[in-house]
Amino acid sequence: MNTSDTEKTVFDRMKAGEPIRMDDPGYEDFSKAVARTIRLCVEMNAGATDTDEVRRWLSAITGMSIDQSTTIFPPFYTNFGHFISLGKNVFINHACSFLDMGGIVIEDNVMIGPRVNITSETHPLEPADRKALIPKAVFIRRNAWIGAGATILPGVTVGENAVVAAGSVVSRDVPANSVVAGIPSKVMKENI
Repeated sequence: MNTSDTEKTVFDRMKAGEPIRMDDPGYEDFSKAVARTIRLCVEMNAGATDTDEVRRWLSAITGMSIDQSTTIFPPFYTNFGHFISLGKNVFINHACSFLDMGGIVIEDNVMIGPRVNITSETHPLEPADRKALIPKAVFIRRNAWIGAGATILPGVTVGENAVVAAGSVVSRDVPANSVVAGIPSKVMKENI
């Protein structure tokens, strides 16, 4: 059964990649969800003393169980949390920030260095509409490695076994089995 546009929640529209504006129906529900997530992140970062506690907090933030094989070092920041999907045996180092309103999917065996930023949301270029949110999902495929301080921008897929060098800004898809580096990132090595 298809949901008509008038029956879609603001969250359905976000998942579908539709623009979201502050005057859209349901925006207040979205605002409440963000406020809850910010509060939970502050509490997690201030109080979690081991990785088991962090997994419990992140399970509450994301609404799904985080596998015991996955390790996240705090502090960890997210603005929404509900559209983060973490696979098994994922490692996320200190001070990472995930803006997940467009969706962030991290598959099994991914390593993410400290201070990595992943954002799945952007805004229109037109000044009059700039406060609108445009969700664009990010996918980090199996066994990828994201180096310290890298930034992954909206709509990007990092391919299986790929490496994103430290400090890179990734604005386009990264081929599987490659190494990218730089600002903006470029393929430096293939078939690794």
